Amino acid sequence: MRATRRQAIKTLAGAGAAAGIGVFDPAAAHAAQDPAAGTSGARRVIERDVVVIGGGSAGTYTAVRLTDLGKSVVVVEHKGRLGGHCETYTDPATGLTTDIGVVVFHDLPVVRDYFSRFGVDLTVGSAGGGSTPAFADFRTGEVVAGWTPPDPTAALQAYYGILQKYPYLAGTYDLPNPVPAELLTPWGEFAAANGLGGLMTILSDYAQGFAHLLRMPTVYILKYFGLSVVGSLFTGDFLSTPNHDNSALYEAATAFLGEDVLLETNVLSGTRGPGGVEFAAVGPHGPVTIRAEKAVITVPPMPALLAPFDPSPSELALFSRFRQGNYCTGLIRLPGAPDSTAVQNIGADTLYNLPPLPALYAVTPSSVPGLFDLKFGSDVPLSDVQVHSVIQESLGRLQAAGTIPATTPVFVDYSNHSPYELTVSAADVAGGFYSRLYGLQGRRNTFWNGAAFAGHDSSLIWQYAESLLPQIAE
Repeated sequence: MRATRRQAIKTLAGAGAAAGIGVFDPAAAHAAQDPAAGTSGARRVIERDVVVIGGGSAGTYTAVRLTDLGKSVVVVEHKGRLGGHCETYTDPATGLTTDIGVVVFHDLPVVRDYFSRFGVDLTVGSAGGGSTPAFADFRTGEVVAGWTPPDPTAALQAYYGILQKYPYLAGTYDLPNPVPAELLTPWGEFAAANGLGGLMTILSDYAQGFAHLLRMPTVYILKYFGLSVVGSLFTGDFLSTPNHDNSALYEAATAFLGEDVLLETNVLSGTRGPGGVEFAAVGPHGPVTIRAEKAVITVPPMPALLAPFDPSPSELALFSRFRQGNYCTGLIRLPGAPDSTAVQNIGADTLYNLPPLPALYAVTPSSVPGLFDLKFGSDVPLSDVQVHSVIQESLGRLQAAGTIPATTPVFVDYSNHSPYELTVSAADVAGGFYSRLYGLQGRRNTFWNGAAFAGHDSSLIWQYAESLLPQIAE
């Protein structure tokens, strides 16, 4: 029944079969424009008030809310579904679901309102699993004898007090001028000076995908591991769907937007200026020209990804300052492993016992019996083949050491979320980078949203979208 419902939604949106990781394929794009390849060569034209580039958290929310405000929209998404990092796996044998991307949401009004408008139920619960993990060094595969994580309570309480000094970080990166010097300090130095070593293990678990954690400017840690997160750690008040199917929100949004969603569609070229925006794209039904008064771009603002969107020299100058983290998720089957199997990666001989990257962070139970979550991070970009190789080598060492059963792991799902957590240097932050970044809003009839502008947090992204809507809709 679930497969039928999801297929119906894709049909409503004019989509073909779901793409894998959704990487742009020039050969496929060429074939789609070639009448001999099985599609019509006639280029259709779509005209809307607003074109939204990217159908992840920011793009989907923006499109829904603009529609509420009476604006005509079209969403261009290169994957076969909406939702971005919110990904859900359905076990074909049982029909059970498990979230492998976004697992929980913050208990904030914008979150409850968004789910409620589509009739998607939410439940309050913890962000963590129920199993107590073994702590092993994945470089050897061996459990680190006698090691237990420090009690984080005192450090978390001290950290919560520090966070309250910077309430503006609960919103965007709209920082004071001058930026407080402590926010520019490398996180490792800030943590040592403030006695925060006790929260490093739990922080490492939450800040997966952050490259060079200890060297990162403190502002990024306080932003990501913010008041809402720490408050919810104390209370357990995180939100998720009862059946671990957070993608139900995006399925409902897809049905709501209907034919205004172009899935498996890639923008090939475009122009943006005072007279509006125009993009040439190609999708399952052939080439299409999209014309609109305004554009909202929500893809990660990395120069290589923005090439088809007519980036200006000033935009490129800003976006080229970003440095990326790298993050991947997956699911495996471990025959013979108890469903309670959980192993967390720690460094036996590293500062705060943080695992050296690139690394598999942990193997933990999923909500589907017999399936286990994998989370992977790297300080340098890696191909999917390289990621799989590191994961397989890590699992092999864990098996050789007897930490997990020596059976053949079977990969059942995988997703690459790179580029992840875009950051700039402390010097750039101090030099007004974010003021210039937000100064791009509205220029060339273009607006920007996404994690780089609001933080890696759907609730913050949706709140930021709300602040932009009056300008986009005027």
